[in-house]
Amino acid sequence: MNGRQGTLNRLASQILLAGLLAALASAPGRAQTGPYERIFPQSKAVVEKTLKTMQNSLAGHLPVLEGFARSEHPLDRYQRGYYQTEVQVVATPAGGSLVRVSAKVTAWYSDAVASRSGYQLLASNGRLETDLLDRLAEQLAAQQQPAEKQSETQPVAATPEARDQSETVATAKPAVVAEKAEPLIDAPAVAKSDFASPATLAAEERASSRDAAASNETDSALQSEAKNLAEILKEQAHPNNLVAVKKSGTAVVASPSLTANPLFLASLHDEFEMLDFNRDWVHVRISGLSRGWIWRTAVEMPEGISDSDIQTSTAPPSASDLFHVVREETAQFPGDWSSLRGKNVKIFSVQDVDEKAKQAGSKERLEYAKFLLAANYAEIAQKSPELAGIVLIFDAADGGMIAATMATLAEWKTGKLSDSALWHKCFFDPPEILDSAAPSGTQ
Repeated sequence: MNGRQGTLNRLASQILLAGLLAALASAPGRAQTGPYERIFPQSKAVVEKTLKTMQNSLAGHLPVLEGFARSEHPLDRYQRGYYQTEVQVVATPAGGSLVRVSAKVTAWYSDAVASRSGYQLLASNGRLETDLLDRLAEQLAAQQQPAEKQSETQPVAATPEARDQSETVATAKPAVVAEKAEPLIDAPAVAKSDFASPATLAAEERASSRDAAASNETDSALQSEAKNLAEILKEQAHPNNLVAVKKSGTAVVASPSLTANPLFLASLHDEFEMLDFNRDWVHVRISGLSRGWIWRTAVEMPEGISDSDIQTSTAPPSASDLFHVVREETAQFPGDWSSLRGKNVKIFSVQDVDEKAKQAGSKERLEYAKFLLAANYAEIAQKSPELAGIVLIFDAADGGMIAATMATLAEWKTGKLSDSALWHKCFFDPPEILDSAAPSGTQ
């Protein structure tokens, strides 16, 4: 009895174990942690050749991260998303190919604490890998269809038995074939009436010209219609409320203020949705609920809106004619800015030229500061490499001070920083003296 009971227990354990293994093997909802893969009937060489034509699909920028990546942080805190896929092709025993795809996603993370901001690696949710495998399948299928059509139109090769039979028939009765050969027939003579008259030829030529003209008109109409459809598709695919950055290094700031801290520096041709704008600033959507401000002349406005307000008929005098340098000296930085505190700088003391300059505002002072920094940077950097920066002091009752480090000026002169980014990296004392300054407009 005990032996029978032990046998039943062993059978029950084996049945339970088999059921568990079957359930694990058939579970469709398990998350895939490794790379995504798919088997194709084409050979490894064909698949690799097709992948070479799809290089542009293997990496690129992501306009949004929603639906492509996962992160422990909110996705609207990320900008400048970029993806890169790795593809591995392995030949299968059946002559096909196993294609394995994995994707990496990186993006700039903006943290409330600036020191924690930086580029981070995000986990792909599988959409990039699946899309690439689907496009590869479409390309391989498109290549397969012409090959199948060509094979259908080629004549079927004769079998050896058929060739042997045809050769036997050809050689069995050569005499009979020769006896039944028909004599050659001369070509019929062409009568004079068969030649077309000059009037008939002219009429046919006119008819041919009319047909060609009608065909050209049809082609022109089709081309015009295709162009109109392309314009409609372009307008539908490209919204008309986007602004494009004119220069790499343009600052996107948290508030419409010259003293506001930059959120990040935009690259050339970066596009943002415009929410609102005024004379000096454009309010843009960065991603999700994230918002920012960009100087108006630093972006290309949508069609119908000028990059800057229309100037008055009387042009303002040049900023270089409103101020002049009255003193130059090398001394320690006179302000309390950590970037230049206790360091030697070049100081330019500036005064108004005449009564016209007294009416100059913050915009003119920015223009003159940019003119003076550009005119003196190269000489100071070459002759006095120990100097840490350049300082402008406007010697007036409502004057102020502008300071910039030599490192910032070097980035500006080499084109890595736009004018707006330069001002956001400078020091103003007092800050509000230039807070309402309009952009220079010379990006």
